[in-house]
Amino acid sequence: MENCIFCKIIKGEIPAKKEYESDSIFVFHDITPQAPIHLLIIPKIHTNSMNEISSLDPKVIQEIFQVIPKLAEKNGIHEKGYRLVNNCGSHGGQTVGHLHFHLLGGRHLQWPPG
Repeated sequence: MENCIFCKIIKGEIPAKKEYESDSIFVFHDITPQAPIHLLIIPKIHTNSMNEISSLDPKVIQEIFQVIPKLAEKNGIHEKGYRLVNNCGSHGGQTVGHLHFHLLGGRHLQWPPG
C-alpha cells in the first residue's frame, strides 16, 4: 500500500525501533507506548484489518502467534503477564489500516481497557 505508514516502516522509509524481523513479519516499538513494553506485530504483506486475515498465508498467522510468547519472554513480561490487542475498524479503535497486534506489558493492566 502506497500511503500505509506501516508499509513505509517495513520498507525503511520511516524509522522505527525494530524488535524482530523475519521474511513474513515485522515487530517494532510503538512510538506512543501505553505500557512500559508496547510492541506492534505486523505482517509484511499489507492486510487492512482482522476482517481480511483469511487472505494471509496461514504460516504468517502461525508465525505471529508463535513469536509473541518469545517476545514476551525476551522483554521480561512472560511470567507476570501481558496483553495482546487487535483493534478492528473505527469502532474497534483501529487507527492504522494495516493488520497489527499490540503486545503490552510491564505494568498491571486494568480491565475494562476503555
